[in-house]
Amino acid sequence: MSVDGWNTVLVLGGIRSGKSEFAESLVSDAPVVRYVATAPEGDPADTEWAARLAAHRARRPGSWTTEETAGDPRRLADVISAAEPNETLLVDDLGGWVTVLLDPAHQPADDTQTISELAAAIRGCLARLVLVSPEVGLSLVPTTPVGRAFTDALGAANRAVADACDAVVLVVAGQPSWFKGAPAVGAAPAVAPMPAAAPTPAAVNGVAAEPTPDLVALPDVRNATPPRPVPVTEGDTAWSTPTMALPVVATGLVIQPGMELPMPDEYTGPQAIERLATLDVPGAGLGVLERLVGFAAGTQGTATPAPWTSVRVLLLNGDHAGGAAAGTRPGESARRAGQTRAGRGALARLAAECGASLQVVDAPTAGPMEAEPALTPEQVDSALRYGWRLAEEAAEAGVQLLVLAACGAGTEAAAAAVLAATAGAEPPAVLGRVVTDSGEIDDAAWMRRCAAVRDALHRTRRSSRGAADVLADLGGGDIAIATGVLLGATARRIPVMLDGPVGVAAALVSRDLAGQARHWCLLADDGGDPAVKLAADVLGLTPLLDLRLDLGEGSNALVALPMLRSVLALAAALPTHPSLAGGEPDEDESDAAADEEPEFAEPEPAGPGPTSTEPEERVDPSGQRAG
Repeated sequence: MSVDGWNTVLVLGGIRSGKSEFAESLVSDAPVVRYVATAPEGDPADTEWAARLAAHRARRPGSWTTEETAGDPRRLADVISAAEPNETLLVDDLGGWVTVLLDPAHQPADDTQTISELAAAIRGCLARLVLVSPEVGLSLVPTTPVGRAFTDALGAANRAVADACDAVVLVVAGQPSWFKGAPAVGAAPAVAPMPAAAPTPAAVNGVAAEPTPDLVALPDVRNATPPRPVPVTEGDTAWSTPTMALPVVATGLVIQPGMELPMPDEYTGPQAIERLATLDVPGAGLGVLERLVGFAAGTQGTATPAPWTSVRVLLLNGDHAGGAAAGTRPGESARRAGQTRAGRGALARLAAECGASLQVVDAPTAGPMEAEPALTPEQVDSALRYGWRLAEEAAEAGVQLLVLAACGAGTEAAAAAVLAATAGAEPPAVLGRVVTDSGEIDDAAWMRRCAAVRDALHRTRRSSRGAADVLADLGGGDIAIATGVLLGATARRIPVMLDGPVGVAAALVSRDLAGQARHWCLLADDGGDPAVKLAADVLGLTPLLDLRLDLGEGSNALVALPMLRSVLALAAALPTHPSLAGGEPDEDESDAAADEEPEFAEPEPAGPGPTSTEPEERVDPSGQRAG
């Protein structure tokens, strides 16, 4: 949980204030969350309410479980009281709970006693608990008896729950303000400078890595707030201009837990999927690829999303020393990176076929995680901001989709370590088999990788599992840069296609920094990789395809990209079926159909000469007709 030191948190906010998204970000680092839904289903004819519920369900990761309490308002207190210490509960929201409480079906009842029982259950709760509730006390007094009863009951419930919780936060226009139990991340002075050090150039398999650009020092602040836009002055690069959510370079803000970044549009996704059912197609439709249209609609903010025309592939080249790279030929990653720079190899050729730009990004070599931290804290901070700047640069260049690729040695073991630290995975279960250049299985190398991950987890068993600590202890430079890319892309509303262990490991780490980042991620195929499969389940990402390709991280996504583009183009171009549009077929279509000959016309009789009684016309070589 992003708020450390507190067991129970009440998140208040008005309608469309972002309170639910903020509450979800607080529990984004929990491997399993029990989502307690309090609102009733409502009138089936109320499509707007159904769309709201659908949007809430769509944001929940696949690893979360859902429990309904709308049938009995008193059951909420029982669920909270029975929660175990290792559980995480998210109750959304108390407004729906009060609605059920006041329902005539549950009356007569002592509402005050029921609210007191809920407050007592919260005080004694052993689990991590986040409750969401609408703050209605700032509006006018309702003019109807039912409205006044609701606001009075909800106000009493909010006061009782706020008193019982360890922390209370009010979300206004997406910006959280803490009124009780301020988070520990805000304890540092707002102007205290944090030293920044760029990752130092290091030899990668014997080939010198290109230096990472220097980054400016950033002050420590609790939350990222959008400042006023500032003009670009002479000497500034285009990608150092402020972003809409967290302008790292221009304003000196720091990347840290609890950032509030944008979410995809919660309405256009369901609207786009509903529109697909009305299109004039001869078959049943797009099948599982309907999810792609919904994702593109949410990230583009329109029910008719366009195919991505400007795509950039970021190839992260960073090795991991020690047992993590067991079974990898020395110099292989540098050879792959050089091959890509020269426009050769699978990734470069696929990028050319897709019309995608390709950028090779060298990351610092990570130390042997079984013996020492992979990176220093300063390197982690610089790598995160460097990744953010890469996303900034892409946004300024008009890129519509980013694809994360990687080619470093030991990336699979580093991703497995991150997955074990953040989601409780067993390293042998998520480490894929080691295949040599000749196609043989190297079990000895696989065992050395497992041992390296095991020893690294043992070495860091008492360390914090915060994002920066996981990256420093286990992740390394490529995963740290990828995490920064995800955060920067989220801030600029650019979707990111993941394709392998580095990408999903970065997505897992980013949950602690900004829970919104995973909603901008797309997974085309898991490639049969056990780490990617498990991470996708934790992140709530469902692969669109099941091709089981293994062409290298990034290449698999580019194979699928043309088909994904075709699906989006088709969904945007097809008209509504005439029977649903309420109109008649076009006149031209009707005339054309009338002019067509019957499908089974009688064949003309065959014979040696013409069947007409008229004399046959002949044409001599000069072009004159003869009778």
